[in-house]
Amino acid sequence: MSGPPELDPVIHAQARLRVVATLSTLNEGDRIAFPRLQEILAMTAGNLSVHLRKLEDAGYVEVTKTHHGRTPATLARLSRRGQAAFEEYTAAVRALLDPVPPTDPQPEEQT
Repeated sequence: MSGPPELDPVIHAQARLRVVATLSTLNEGDRIAFPRLQEILAMTAGNLSVHLRKLEDAGYVEVTKTHHGRTPATLARLSRRGQAAFEEYTAAVRALLDPVPPTDPQPEEQT
């Protein structure tokens, strides 16, 4: 018998969970601009940067720094690894919230 499912500690922190959940809604290949992500999550730039870095270090988020004309732009998206980790995380949460009830053992046949 195994214990309760483990929750990924990188994703489990509230702010990072919000970041990953938001990025998971993007279409495959799409990226979101840092200011837009900051606006959606209502986070300070510094706070969002710290959490994006932690997710990037884990390989869950891909951050691209580029320029639009002369203006620097930072874009983010969930990596394939991050998408898989988020799917595992949500499955673990569902398992914790709605555990499968134990099955009743079959009665032994009397002969």
